[in-house]
Formats: sequence, structure tokens, C-alpha cells
Amino acid sequence: MNDTLPRTQIFREIDVITAIEIAAILVVAIALIMGMQRMLNWLGQRLYGQRRLTLLALVPLLRLLIGISAVILIVPLVIEPSLQNMVAVLGTVGIALGFALKDYASSLIAGVVAIGEKPYRNGDWVRIGEHYGEVIHVGMRTVELVTADDDRIAIPHNRLWNEAIVNSNDGKPRLQCIADFYLHPEHDAARVQSMLKDVALTSPYLHLDSPVTVIVNERPWGTHYRLKAYPVDSAQQFRFVSDLTVRGKALIRRQGMRFAATAAIPDSGGSTLA
Repeated sequence: MNDTLPRTQIFREIDVITAIEIAAILVVAIALIMGMQRMLNWLGQRLYGQRRLTLLALVPLLRLLIGISAVILIVPLVIEPSLQNMVAVLGTVGIALGFALKDYASSLIAGVVAIGEKPYRNGDWVRIGEHYGEVIHVGMRTVELVTADDDRIAIPHNRLWNEAIVNSNDGKPRLQCIADFYLHPEHDAARVQSMLKDVALTSPYLHLDSPVTVIVNERPWGTHYRLKAYPVDSAQQFRFVSDLTVRGKALIRRQGMRFAATAAIPDSGGSTLA
């Protein structure tokens, strides 16, 4: 008596005709993708402005659609089309997608947390890792920044879990700016402190109702001055710091004061490092 149960066959037997059909589908899909890319790139070279960008943006979308269509045509040739087989295959695909998309799901959850805790909002100037810019969009998966170089950067929200988020203005209209000066230690520090404060007070970008401070730190190589002030608008921060630096440096030079300089240190190769 044979007690063995019949096993459900998931995959079909691949004969020569089936193999030829699969190969034909793959060849046609590859040919369509290559032809589509060449045609759209050819058309894109003859268009300008937004129309060219819109056309080129269709390339990855059409490539994806062709690939999905090829998979849909190949699957019934390889797998026996029954309810039990489909459930098994879809379950396996679901597990694989779960592992592949765990970072995506983590970013979605972090996006919900970001909306609730508000570590950044539209209009905030934030530093995330090495990127610093203004938040222009808080999506479900990413936060988008525009940097000082006018680069648009999309950063996944899951960076919240293991990185510090530095928010320079935290939803407020004022943002503190700092201009650094490094002077030779032989000078009148109180005079320099007063001069730098006057430089900030005469800047056209200064918000007059905000405080102006000058922090002085003595270092082994010289004296470090940090001129802290607030511009009228946070978007003016780079022009404001440039204005403070240029006019402050010019005033210090006119007073005959020297800037700090580090000694040359020879490296292992015999050259010198400043």
C-alpha cells in the first residue's frame, strides 16, 4: 500500500517550445527597451526646456512597464496556473519584498514620527549628515532640502533613527549666523571685540531687534573670535556671513593687526604642511 501523498507541481516542465517562447519574450522586451531609449533620447536632443525633461523622465517608467509586462507573460509559462500555486508564489514574493523593502517601510514609519515630533518643517534650515539646506518638502518617505549651491537633495526619514538632526531655526523666522576671525595673540582683545560688534551693527542684513555677541577664545596658535548675529531673513544667511567677514577683515587690516598663522610642520615625505 502506497501511503505517499501526491505532491503539487508548482513549476511546469520546460520543453523546447516553451523555452523558445520565453526566449522570444525576453528578446522582444530587450529590443523594445533599447529601441524606446534610443528613440526618446533622439527626440530629447531636439527638444528644449521642460518638454525635454518631461520626455526623458518617461524613459525609466516605460522601461519598468516593459519589464513588468515581460514577467507577466513569462510566469504562466513557468508556473502551473492554479490557486494553490499562485498563493505559494505570491507568499514567497511577499516575503522577498518584505526583506527588500524594510528600509522603505522604516522610512515611512520615520516619516510619521517626523510629522508628529517635528524635527524639521518646511522653511527650516537643517543639517543632516554632511548636507545643509532649507527644507522645502516633508514627504512620507523623504525630506527634501535645497542647499546653498541650489542642489535639491532627498533624504530618507529613517536617518532619524541613528543620526543627529541639526535644526538652525526650528520653525522660527530668525537664524543665528557666525563669522569666524583668527588673530595673532598680540593685540587688544577688547578693542577687536568692540570693532567686530560695530561691523555687525552696520550690516544692511542685520535684524536690529536681535542680539549681537562676540565670543573670544584663546588658542595656542592665536585668538579665535566668533561674531554671532541674526539676519533679517534666514535666506540671507550666506550673504550676511560674507558681509561680516569681508568688512571685518578689512577693518582689522586697517588697524594694523595680524591674523593668526600656523607653523609649517614637515610630514613624513619631507614636504611641509601649513
